[in-house]
Amino acid sequence: QLVESGGGLVQAGGSLRLSCAASGRIYSSAVMAWFRQAPGTEREFVAAIRWGTGKTYYADSVKGRFTVSRVGAEYTGYLQMNSLKPEDTAVYFCAKGNGYDTDSRGYTNWGQGTQVTVSS
Repeated sequence: QLVESGGGLVQAGGSLRLSCAASGRIYSSAVMAWFRQAPGTEREFVAAIRWGTGKTYYADSVKGRFTVSRVGAEYTGYLQMNSLKPEDTAVYFCAKGNGYDTDSRGYTNWGQGTQVTVSS
C-alpha cells in the first residue's frame, strides 16, 4: 500500500514536496514513479527512481524543476516540485513497479492520489 501526502494550493513559482510512504518493504529492484492526471486527460508520467541505485528519470516538462528522491530505510519516496506552473495542476499519484516504464500500465501498486493546484 502506498500513501501520498503533501499536495495543496500554491501560487505559480512556488514549491511543494510530495511524499509517498509504503506500508511494506520496497526491494532494491523496484521502481517508484510519479504520474499526474488533470481532468479530461490521460495519466501522464512525471518522474521515476530506481529504488536500489537511485537512478532518476524525468518527463521533459518537469526536468530541471522537479526532483525525485527516496529514503530507502524509511520506504518513502519524495517529489520536490519547484518553479510550479499552472499547467502542473493535477492529481499526482505515486506508483511502484518492477521496472522503469513511462506507461502507467507498467506499475502494479498505486497511491490514492493527492491534488496539486497552482494558481496564476
